[in-house]
Amino acid sequence: MAEDTTVTSKEWFRDWTDETWAFLLLRLWLATRAIVTGLQKYWGVDEGGQPAFGLKYYKAIPDVMKQKFAAEPMFLSALAGPFYAALGPVLILSGLMLLLGVGTRVSLVVQGLLYVALTYGLILIKQDAGVAWLGIHMGLIALALMLARHNRLAVFRKW
Repeated sequence: MAEDTTVTSKEWFRDWTDETWAFLLLRLWLATRAIVTGLQKYWGVDEGGQPAFGLKYYKAIPDVMKQKFAAEPMFLSALAGPFYAALGPVLILSGLMLLLGVGTRVSLVVQGLLYVALTYGLILIKQDAGVAWLGIHMGLIALALMLARHNRLAVFRKW
């Protein structure tokens, strides 16, 4: 007779520590935040005034902010175009990676670097509330990286 190797959910979660649950919750929150923020960049209004979604509606940041950045002498304008083009896709990709557990550490570092770049821009145009808001995100990313050794449900745990 074959031995039953079915693992019940109680047994499966038995070795999950508080840190494991904390990391999973942070991972889910940060992934959701990145994916939704990235997708929002593809929402717009069609010719009939109706909400619409698609590549033709892509807008990395509002035009008002682009104008403020362009007027700032310390803004790296040569990098603005590539950064704007990459912002939405990088948010979506890093969020999906984090959600699915494919290179969770890599996706956290990518999100952290993205938030550092966004913080730099907001500092230049004196958007202190936005800087503080991104600082909270950076703290959550740092905490997630500290808890990453407790990662479960991941494809590539080391990364």
